[in-house]
Amino acid sequence: MAKNEARRRALADAGLDVLAREGSRGLTHRAVDEAAAVPAGTTSNYFRSREALIAGLVDRIGERLAPSEADLAARAGAEPSPELFADYLRDIVRRLTSEREVTLALFELRLESTRRPELAAVLGAWQRAGFEADVAFNTGAGLPGGAREIALFHYAIDGLLLDRLTSPIDPGTSTDEVVDALVAGLLPRG
Repeated sequence: MAKNEARRRALADAGLDVLAREGSRGLTHRAVDEAAAVPAGTTSNYFRSREALIAGLVDRIGERLAPSEADLAARAGAEPSPELFADYLRDIVRRLTSEREVTLALFELRLESTRRPELAAVLGAWQRAGFEADVAFNTGAGLPGGAREIALFHYAIDGLLLDRLTSPIDPGTSTDEVVDALVAGLLPRG
C-alpha cells in the first residue's frame, strides 16, 4: 500500500506534540494515534517500530526547523559582518522558539539518547550533518568565525533555548540582547 506523505507528516507532528508534552516514556504508537485523531494502528502502519517512529520524528524536526529558502536567499547577498551573523542566529532562535513543541521534543530526544545508544547514533548523525551544514553556510557566506565558533554558538544557543523554553533566569533581558552579547563575546575580534 502506498503511504500518504501528508498523513505521515501529520503523524510525525502528532508524535512531536506527544513527545514534548509527555516525554519519551509517553511516546507510543497508541498515544500518537490518539493525538492525531486517527484509528488505532495507523501510526504503526507508517512507523513499524519505536525506532522507525523516532527516526521519523527526527526527520520531521529537521523539516520543521530548517531555514526557508527565502531566508537563506535574503542573507546570501548581504555583506558578511558580525551583524549579519547575529541576524542569522536570531533567525535560528526565532525558528526554535516559534516551534516550541518541536524544540522541546528535540531536547527530549537528546536526553533519551543518553540512555539509548541506537538513538544516540541516529540523533548524533543528524546533529553532525546539521553542524556541518552550518559551518558550510557560514564559510560560503563569508561570515566571520569557523567550526570552533559555530560549535560555541550551538552550545550557547542550546542553553539559551533551554532557558527561554523552561524557567528563564533573566526574563527581563530580551533574547535579541542575549544573541547580540553572544556574537560580541564569541566571534573572533578583527
